[in-house]
Amino acid sequence: MELKVSSAELLRGVMDVSKAIPAKTPLPILENFLFTVKADSLELTASDQELTLRTLVPVESVKAEGSIAVPARQVIDLLKSLPDQPLSIKTTSDSTFECVWSNGNSSLPYFPAEDYPDIKGASEEALTVSFPAQVLIDGINGTVYATADDEMRPAMNGIFFDMGKTGTTLVASDSHKLICYTSDEMAAPQEASFILHKKAAVVLKSIIGKDVENVEINFDSSTAVFTFGATMMVCRLVVGKYPKYRDVIPQNNPNILRIDRVQLLNTVRRVAVCANKASNHIKFDLNPGQLEITAQDLGFALAAYEKLSCEYSGAPLSIGFKSSFLIDILSNMSCETLVMKFADARRAALIVPAEEESDSEKICGILMPIMVS
Repeated sequence: MELKVSSAELLRGVMDVSKAIPAKTPLPILENFLFTVKADSLELTASDQELTLRTLVPVESVKAEGSIAVPARQVIDLLKSLPDQPLSIKTTSDSTFECVWSNGNSSLPYFPAEDYPDIKGASEEALTVSFPAQVLIDGINGTVYATADDEMRPAMNGIFFDMGKTGTTLVASDSHKLICYTSDEMAAPQEASFILHKKAAVVLKSIIGKDVENVEINFDSSTAVFTFGATMMVCRLVVGKYPKYRDVIPQNNPNILRIDRVQLLNTVRRVAVCANKASNHIKFDLNPGQLEITAQDLGFALAAYEKLSCEYSGAPLSIGFKSSFLIDILSNMSCETLVMKFADARRAALIVPAEEESDSEKICGILMPIMVS
């Protein structure tokens, strides 16, 4: 194998796929990048067997094709220390490959490409959809923080893609909060669904470039392949049945609070400083025209309250929330004005952007209350 490539282009490529290199693995070969040189490109692959990333890097010239597995950490460290310049890479006869730049060179070990595990994509029966890249990123950003870490219910550890002919809803929940992001720009040819693990979701949104317009998704019951530009991500899907999330979305909460999102977020953050560190409990006292938020920690003689002017229609209500959950929801919404709808102190609150917000139909949050004295 012998080729010449820009060191900057190669660094961009290895950094994109490096997110799939495992921190610890029983298979040492997975600590390597797979380099595959073809006629006019260099294909880079990294995998932890649950998640695989592959991208193509343009090359200046190819003198000999071939495939080798190269140590990821050393390659990244070398490329980071080089200024942008042509880099010649060639294998030698003693299981090493040489990198030659303008005024120096290095020799590193490589391993046979045959030792690298085969990467399998989706089956022939897989369904293919195409989503706008920015809408997909927004959907993941708006939901991934609400996923769970639950070994007993693995389905809750990912984002549920509920696809239909009129649009797609991304759903995430940890049983305390539930977030739905809906867009009619992500329509599918038929009703289908899958659960994308949150690790794969975070990696996906981080590697989609600003110049990418659409992401093609090819998936079956166990595997999804995301393709955009010269990059491909293959990942195992979470196997399991997602709860019927639509059944828990409140439909007729009569008590309605309308308030500036940033003002509410900052107030909750201030008051929560004096909340019990173990429970993070805060209390809302709602009356027409006024919201009072309080928190206390009797063990350390801490207490705080703040009053806010607001639009509130409904019966006087006292309801408690875990402040960290509420802060998560408020900080991950982008609307200026939001609406919180309550039934009573024991049932879930619905949080949505105000009706006049242009994307008011896109996102909604549900937060379970907690009992406070």
